[in-house]
Amino acid sequence: MIEFELPNNLIAQTPANPRDSAKLLVYNRQTKKITDTIFKDITKYLPANTTLVVNNSKVEQCRYLFDGKKVELFVLEKLDTHTVRAMVRPGKKFGLNSEVQLTDWLNAVVTGIDDDGFRTLKFNVPHDDVRLKEFEHIPLPPYIAQNDSLKDEYQTVYAKPLGSKAAPTAGLHFTDELLAKIAKNNKIAELTLHVGLGTFAKLTDEQLASGHLHKETYEINQKTADLLNDSKHITAVGTTTARTLESNINKLGQFTPVKKSTDILITPGYKYQAVNALITNFHLPSTSLLLLVEALIGDSGELQRIYDHAINNNYRFYSFGDAMIIL
Repeated sequence: MIEFELPNNLIAQTPANPRDSAKLLVYNRQTKKITDTIFKDITKYLPANTTLVVNNSKVEQCRYLFDGKKVELFVLEKLDTHTVRAMVRPGKKFGLNSEVQLTDWLNAVVTGIDDDGFRTLKFNVPHDDVRLKEFEHIPLPPYIAQNDSLKDEYQTVYAKPLGSKAAPTAGLHFTDELLAKIAKNNKIAELTLHVGLGTFAKLTDEQLASGHLHKETYEINQKTADLLNDSKHITAVGTTTARTLESNINKLGQFTPVKKSTDILITPGYKYQAVNALITNFHLPSTSLLLLVEALIGDSGELQRIYDHAINNNYRFYSFGDAMIIL
């Protein structure tokens, strides 16, 4: 896996404005050429008649902050009307069987602690109680300062079904106008993969050994399956889209409408069956996302060269950062 030292000033704290004014690095796998441009000019580089595939999952406001942001619940899963599974801070406050007073009307009982330290919490009110809304926040990544004014910018313009704990960030660069321009000469297909926190976590030795990641739920409907099966070339927008496509395609090269989960881990040496080109952001080191990108490029030295070029040319990194397209 490649290594790089990233200056703090290259970790984007806010998105490009407008969205499609972000930088775009174009990498051609055949010529090994790197081209620097801007995202709104991506139509100049998209292969003719490619099908652009996007992940339309919408980010939930699943970060709950109490007591002046000193107490945090990051809700990973809603188990029933009153019970959630969550990361908590500070952990010592949430001991097993303890009852934590969060507001004058809200308390949570810790009914379980799993091996990862995640708590099962039972609220005294339903978790759809309207009074909770004021404590709900968009789950910006830890390297971005919490800023609720960015909650709309942390959603793609085509986001629909709620379910993600983090944004499918490659899609943040698209505007409605740019998508309309792309649609004049290309097909656009939507699928859904609800992004879990594990996508951005550092890989563990156990995951590498097993060849499996955390499970995430995805859905491909009949319309999208038909579009994909009629496509000669596919450009995936983001690593979540790429994982979904590679999970769904069968040995005959066909896509099937389905709702299920995937734990696919794509590493160097993997032969892509569905994805011909990829639009992606610049990722955190030691993550599965970097391995997925390296697998598509097919050369760790080339990926290192791309990242060195991006750093030397002041590309902005991570969720609100700039993008690249691998052709």
